Amino acid sequence: MNGTSMLDKIKRQSSGMSRAEQKVADFVLNNAHLVPTMTTGDLSKKAEVSEATVIRFCKTIGIGSYKSFKLTLVKELSNTSISVNDFSLLQSKDSPYELFNKVTHVNRGALEAAVSALDKRELSKAIEALLQSKMILFYGVGGSAAAAVDGHYKFAKLGFHAVMTPDFHFMLSIAAHMQKGDVFIAISTSGKTKDVIELARFAKSRGATVIAVTTVGKSSLYKEADITLGIPMVEHENRIGSIASKTVQMNIIDTLYVAVFHQIGSYIEEPYMKASQAVSKLKK
Repeated sequence: MNGTSMLDKIKRQSSGMSRAEQKVADFVLNNAHLVPTMTTGDLSKKAEVSEATVIRFCKTIGIGSYKSFKLTLVKELSNTSISVNDFSLLQSKDSPYELFNKVTHVNRGALEAAVSALDKRELSKAIEALLQSKMILFYGVGGSAAAAVDGHYKFAKLGFHAVMTPDFHFMLSIAAHMQKGDVFIAISTSGKTKDVIELARFAKSRGATVIAVTTVGKSSLYKEADITLGIPMVEHENRIGSIASKTVQMNIIDTLYVAVFHQIGSYIEEPYMKASQAVSKLKK
């Protein structure tokens, strides 16, 4: 890591911290990879300080909240020491197996960051909206299209009227049939993709609830959404592919699917079993 990293900043400032804050600093510096999955309570117990001390520690290093602290830390751990998303990769002499380990490291870091980025209240609202919906439209372009397709497949299997098409004009004609209570799931890492934003606005004008799967921030999509399922910014704009961000998006879709299945699974067990049996016969 370079001299401007947050961990270096903690090292430089630790001598001027209170004794309790120094305990937090010591634990973070020695166990940085564990912190992103820890609550303030977890960290306070490990550092043997109060939760209030953890919050003060974050403010001392210039970060307003513990949530922001974890997001910043994971971004550093994922992208500073190991990069597989930009053209600097061409300068390395890694073997395929070494690249596999790097990709795994970056994806794991992104998923850990997602734990901090997602607001559980927004997640609960999203599940409730999906359970009440009659039509669910999924839309994303580029790398985000893969998560939209996955969402379409999964919710169609649950018996929902779920739709996804990469054709903007065709999706627009489908969205015209949306009504109050229907759900439009807009997927965009940056939250700036014009087609996604325009469709989200149109769906909203038809009375649909817009759920955005996008980076936590002040993007246009973030502002348009009724419900935001925040994902961390784990990649740069100039990248060779949506690697880590696509992993996080798919994880959100899987969470929505499993949570909804958990609520209605007993009602669709029979058709699920019938479909499974039919597929099994085709494999013989």
